[in-house]
Amino acid sequence: MTSIGVITFPGSLDDRDAQRAVRLAGATPVALWHGSHSLEGVDAIVLPGGFSYGDYLRCGAIASLSPIMAEVIDAAAKGMPVLGICNGFQMLTEAHLLEGGLIRNDHGSFICRDQKLRVENASTAWTGGFESGAEITVPLKNGEGGFIADAETIARLEGDGRVVFRYLEVNPNGSLNDIAGISNARGNVVGLMPHPEHASEEGFGPDTALAMRNGTDGLTVFTSAIAALVSA
Repeated sequence: MTSIGVITFPGSLDDRDAQRAVRLAGATPVALWHGSHSLEGVDAIVLPGGFSYGDYLRCGAIASLSPIMAEVIDAAAKGMPVLGICNGFQMLTEAHLLEGGLIRNDHGSFICRDQKLRVENASTAWTGGFESGAEITVPLKNGEGGFIADAETIARLEGDGRVVFRYLEVNPNGSLNDIAGISNARGNVVGLMPHPEHASEEGFGPDTALAMRNGTDGLTVFTSAIAALVSA
């Protein structure tokens, strides 16, 4: 069975939620520790949300230098699917696995809401189960979620189709071009600020027209990775 490692850093909050989403998607979750030098033979990696190292220095900056990140960087270079969620997205930019960076929300406040997104790129390792242009709803919770990059980088991300998710209806944090998530050039590394693991089980997700807390749009992120690994 496909195994997906979820790395816990000091201050991670959503590692157990990510493990549960992996299990619901049909893979085996493997708990990994930031101080380890082994990925335990997993097939993919999730860097979960939270406040690693208390968000000191910059969000994700210290975590990006954790011992296990050397293994993650090496595995990503070899094509392993890697997903960074919220704080994990910040780690990926700090580790230079993804371009750009995340800064304080433009309104200066922490925000928590169910966020509508558009899937802009359905050909990454983590989005193959979506239709391009699909509109989904996934919870968002961050204080430093504003995506920034220089104009040349933004143009390259847009031109190369590497904007994976885009905010719809409202930009919750001031991200340039309403960017909610991006990928590397190869498409195996994806980072996004919203939390797909919180929209993976009926009764615990966003409200839908059918029922309260019934949204499971985020589960497709995890099933997409499993399908990509099986077909590889």
